Amino acid sequence: MLKVHNNLTKQKEVFTPIDGNNVRLYVCGMTVYDYCHIGHARVLVVFDVVYRYLCHLYGRDKVTYIRNITDIDDKIIHRANENGEDFNQLTARFIEAMHVDADLLGVLRPNEEPRATLYMKQIIDMIGALVDKGYAYAASNGDVYYDVSKFAPYGRLSGKQLEDLRAGERVEIDASKDDPLDFVLWKAVKPDEPSWDSPWGKGRPGWHIECSAMSTHCLGNHFDIHGGGLDLQFPHHENEIAQSCAATGDKFVNVWMHNGFVRIDNEKMSKSLGNFFTIRDVLARYDAEVIRYFILTSHYRSPLNYSDHHLDTAKAALTTLYTALRGVEAEVAAQDNAYQARFIAAIEDDFNTPEILALLFELAKAINREKASNADKARQYAGQLLWMASLVGLLQQQPEAFLRGGSDAVSEHDDAIEQLIQQRLQARADKNWAESDRIRDELKVQGIVLEDGPQGTTWRRQ
Repeated sequence: MLKVHNNLTKQKEVFTPIDGNNVRLYVCGMTVYDYCHIGHARVLVVFDVVYRYLCHLYGRDKVTYIRNITDIDDKIIHRANENGEDFNQLTARFIEAMHVDADLLGVLRPNEEPRATLYMKQIIDMIGALVDKGYAYAASNGDVYYDVSKFAPYGRLSGKQLEDLRAGERVEIDASKDDPLDFVLWKAVKPDEPSWDSPWGKGRPGWHIECSAMSTHCLGNHFDIHGGGLDLQFPHHENEIAQSCAATGDKFVNVWMHNGFVRIDNEKMSKSLGNFFTIRDVLARYDAEVIRYFILTSHYRSPLNYSDHHLDTAKAALTTLYTALRGVEAEVAAQDNAYQARFIAAIEDDFNTPEILALLFELAKAINREKASNADKARQYAGQLLWMASLVGLLQQQPEAFLRGGSDAVSEHDDAIEQLIQQRLQARADKNWAESDRIRDELKVQGIVLEDGPQGTTWRRQ
């Protein structure tokens, strides 16, 4: 039974879909004004694993995965004005860049990626419903605000109390609001900003209402899982609950999942702090699968500490797994074996990826143990390893391609390496050990590691 930690109840619960023929997952996606950073990569990879396993359990045609795109907000407008370009051109460019990064990370495309600017009717309709029901009001400055005092369960997700929030020093005082905690649903038009017509005048939506309108339109008023980064729990997801439940009269979401922060020097990685690394920065130095493996080394709810050392460790780990698969023709994994049972137990325990990675290493050791003495057993273990890895999006390359630098194509440089290996083999046959060592050292300087085994000499990039 799949058990998931529900941040709404603060405990693990057996996941029971509302409708087993239509399992529904919504994840808050990117605000597209810049390139995605490693914090975004974690969201993409974590919920890709969730999506993959839900598809395994229920069938891909029975799982609907929605990940939105925020393509209008203050940061987008500021960046577009700063660049002197139309905001649509800006967002189109970074949406394309996001797709390139996500594809490289092995992230499956969601069923739909709704964009706020294309859902303006649904957003305005939801705001209108909230106004009509008395949960929202038009203020003197032309904005429309949600009245948090009208929603009794406000704060349940984050554990925050209204009285404590009002007493906090960080509450912004705004004379146009009835209560300092009320949040904006519709922003009145300002100079040099895009705007849309509405019953309250020209303007644009607040950030929180966008996700409520898009998620309920795509998945219905009540769906299974809502995910995102831990930084979104308050106020974004808290406000989504208040808006959606008030507007529809329904429960909104059963299970809330949040992944932990990526940290550098014990600080959260973020663009606002200026301590972030874009996915592209890291891809310039590491294979995309190394980044994915690194993300999965920590449980999704725990902090993930970024460093070159951790990425180097991930690269070495993947090298070990691919080396075990090298030269082994994997068989289709047998069902109901002990390794698969342990894999299922780990992934169904709130997606325990560190435990899964440890299990992959056990299988790699088993393959290496059986390679020389029991080829059939080695092929079976290889099939099991690949089956498990596929469900978390790993080991998706050919072993030779990964070990030789991540390209399936044989380059001229690869041909030169092979020629040197043949020269070394001839030197060894001639018992010319000095020449053999010279060639090995020459290749080592180029970052090429030779591995002599019963089946001959293979090589990989260091």
